Amino acid sequence: MINNLNIMLPEIFLSLSIFSVLMIGVFIKNSFNIVFNLTSLIIVVAVAIILSSPNNVEKIFLNSFTRDAFSNYFKILILLSSLFVINSSKNFIIDNKLDKFEYPIIILLSILGMFFMVSANDLILFYLGLELQSLSLYILASIDRDNLRSTESGIKYFVLSALSSGLLLYGCSLLYGFTGSTNFDFIAVELTKENTGAVFAMVFILVGLAFKVSAVPFHMWTPDVYEGAPTSITSYFAVVPKVAGLALLIKFMFIPFSNILLEWQTIIIFLSIASMILGAVAAMIQKNFKRLLAYSSIGHIGYALAGVATGSVSGYESAIVYISIYVIMNIGAFSCLYLLKKDGKYKENISDLSGVSKKHPLLAISLLIILFSLAGVPPLGGFFAKFYVFVAVLEREMYALAIIGLLTTVMSAFYYLKIIKTIYFDDSLITFELTKNKTAQVSIFTSCMILVTFFLYPSVLNNIVNSLFAS
Repeated sequence: MINNLNIMLPEIFLSLSIFSVLMIGVFIKNSFNIVFNLTSLIIVVAVAIILSSPNNVEKIFLNSFTRDAFSNYFKILILLSSLFVINSSKNFIIDNKLDKFEYPIIILLSILGMFFMVSANDLILFYLGLELQSLSLYILASIDRDNLRSTESGIKYFVLSALSSGLLLYGCSLLYGFTGSTNFDFIAVELTKENTGAVFAMVFILVGLAFKVSAVPFHMWTPDVYEGAPTSITSYFAVVPKVAGLALLIKFMFIPFSNILLEWQTIIIFLSIASMILGAVAAMIQKNFKRLLAYSSIGHIGYALAGVATGSVSGYESAIVYISIYVIMNIGAFSCLYLLKKDGKYKENISDLSGVSKKHPLLAISLLIILFSLAGVPPLGGFFAKFYVFVAVLEREMYALAIIGLLTTVMSAFYYLKIIKTIYFDDSLITFELTKNKTAQVSIFTSCMILVTFFLYPSVLNNIVNSLFAS
């Protein structure tokens, strides 16, 4: 019993912490700052708990919950990215009167759902974690109740996400019906035999997971929700749920569906190619920076899915490296938006960046580094992220996928360069009052430093990721 509790210590700690800060929020007036600071402390303590726990494989509750190096890595990535996202956006939250004590608590609830998702070794536990995360995200998307755009984005996300969750649940029930178990390990054994019904179920599950990571053609919610939701929520949507979604996708391909590679590989290849092409083409005509980042994120998920499509351990590893660097780039990109303020309003149109380099050279060079990295320009971190994926794809002799990936990379460079041209060569339209947001500045500096120096020690991240599949 004690050992079981020790294995689930991060989840138990997070659950008790949520109940505690909820009581503080309810009984203390104007408690946003207290709850917010406690939330940051809870995240830091949770990281320490996970770092102190062993990485050996432990399965409890009839093998439905797993603690291993894979789940520990993704939990730490979820926590650290959440910490940077919420702290860099604190000033924005207060300025836009979103400083309700429920805000950080809902963030913690979504993190708890993601924890159960990445540790799940059973369809039931996986779905419970997914719904806890989804319900939290529905609320976050429409948290600015007085803003029509925010409310609209919340409704769009709720309706489409509910549909995808229904399809995913239908797939899970079919998989249980055709294999006789909800446990991932048992399903993998059953799928060594020919099982047409289970393949049919797998398609529904992939549709649901593709929606969660906003892969084409299940991306339709992403641009509207990214643009309509408050920027602080958009930055969270763009980073943290993507990490959990990709972790889950890799886990499904690696364990329950490992024996039906040929059946799901074609689907993942299609999702990857469609996401890369649409992400590259649709972003070219965007005028809103958040909407452009939405299509950019769709394209980036396409590259990560190319690694998953190989069906090899090296491919999965390249996808994990990719999502890790993607997180760093997006935290930096959104942190830059928190500094662009004029007459008390935060600006988010690309044209608003005109001539920023003349008045704010440090911000301009930071955006230059982040945008070049997103475009995959060497020797920045984004280049290595794409490089590892393409190497894994070429090792499996999937030449068409690699060629399409390279072509879309060149195409996507166009809209990143267009923003850089606006920053450096266009005449200044607005003189920004750069907000004194220290945490956003720290996030930008950290992001840029990692991206610039990544080529010096790429083995640090590679060695960590390589160890995830060692067991």
